[in-house]
Amino acid sequence: MARSPNQVDLEFIPKGLHDLGCVEMVKRLQEVLERVDESRYEAILLGYALCNNGLVGLHARTRPLIVPRAHDCITLFLGSAARYTEVFNNNLGTYFKTTGWMERGETISGELKQLTVQSKLGMDQSYEQLLAKYGEENAKYIWETMCDVHRNYTQFTFIEMGLEPDDSFERRVREDAAARGWKFLKIPGDMGLILRLVNGPWDDKEFLTVPPGHRVVASFDERIITTEIEKRIEKTEES
Repeated sequence: MARSPNQVDLEFIPKGLHDLGCVEMVKRLQEVLERVDESRYEAILLGYALCNNGLVGLHARTRPLIVPRAHDCITLFLGSAARYTEVFNNNLGTYFKTTGWMERGETISGELKQLTVQSKLGMDQSYEQLLAKYGEENAKYIWETMCDVHRNYTQFTFIEMGLEPDDSFERRVREDAAARGWKFLKIPGDMGLILRLVNGPWDDKEFLTVPPGHRVVASFDERIITTEIEKRIEKTEES
């Protein structure tokens, strides 16, 4: 943003909204948008992808919303939806890591932790906690079916964005992969999509422009997301 030709104000949103479920995530993001003094801006940029339908229903007020056409945030770190598809298809069962995700903490704490889907379903319990509550046979079944979120992964892929102060993050990922018996892969990141989001103009192939009075909906095709006119229900008093 310091290099952008535009004057951009940045607001960080609490990490972990995805884990609250799509309805609660949209609600909280909309609350953030409602607080924005839109008279100061030409557009509002969202550094989010579709994120498990976490943007569906988000609506624009008096300024357009600009949203990357992407399924999840990894696309933003790889520079394009096409490259994400290529990397994903060539590395099935991979768990992606970035420096930002690692240095900001990989677990959710505080008020958000109690509201996550995982917490409500008991998926955040350790195997030892389950063992004490349900016994060995039941604990093993619950852990394998609900709590072991890494069971389908076999590889860590570290995305090097070129912003790392040293190789400490890469070393941590390598060590974690070795401890789990997983493969390790390092790939270069690409800031291009993020820069195009910040700089504009916003090509419709890469970004969805949500006009005032419209909201985000999933398109279930190569566009990923689209818009529809927000349907407002007006209540009238009977005289």
